[in-house]
Amino acid sequence: MDEETAFAAGRSRERLRGAGQLFDLLRTEIMSLKLAPGTVLSRLELQERFGLSSTPIRDALMRLQEEGLVDIFPQHATLVSRIDLRRAREAQFLRRSVEIEIVRLLAAAPDEQLVGQLRSIIRQQEAFAGLDEQEAFTARDELFHRVLYEAADVADLWQVVRRQGGHIDRLRRLNLPVAGKMQEIVRDHAAVVDAVAKGEPRAAEEAMRAHLSRSLGFADRLRDAHPDYFSD
Repeated sequence: MDEETAFAAGRSRERLRGAGQLFDLLRTEIMSLKLAPGTVLSRLELQERFGLSSTPIRDALMRLQEEGLVDIFPQHATLVSRIDLRRAREAQFLRRSVEIEIVRLLAAAPDEQLVGQLRSIIRQQEAFAGLDEQEAFTARDELFHRVLYEAADVADLWQVVRRQGGHIDRLRRLNLPVAGKMQEIVRDHAAVVDAVAKGEPRAAEEAMRAHLSRSLGFADRLRDAHPDYFSD
């Protein structure tokens, strides 16, 4: 590889790193609703904010578009996508189907170390719920579920489900501040772990089904409260 080719390859890697870091940051802000549905994302403002050139900005936005988190209108604007309830239903169906099977498998062969790890995460969630630390609580919520995928040896599926979950996960995040919601999630997680620990696959399935079936039940109320956050 000559010097010019090596230099070009190095610059390409730098752009990818920049785009990846920007993607992660913007995705986090979108999922936490810091960047609310309908927010305009100015490429020039993003360049100034992050000190990046146009290429990593474009690459990051295209990745967000692939996940359905932004809508790009060429030569016009880029907007944070509004919550689409049809896509939310599809994502809920996918995640529920996968995770019901995961907990069934785990309950069929209980692992004490896994149970201990999950209960430790639940204790952390309880603490953050008591402090109303929603971002930290959400991070532990994601960790709880990701650990289940890893324990079932299907870790790559977590990324698949995560990529499809932008609309349902934002719906959940919008409902998180409701009084008692975090405590309800903690109880749901505890019910799943108890069933896994006891070696009860059917109970584990039902606990996970109940946990992942509630989100769309409050969609109408949230849409009435935040009409600008939802697509027609």
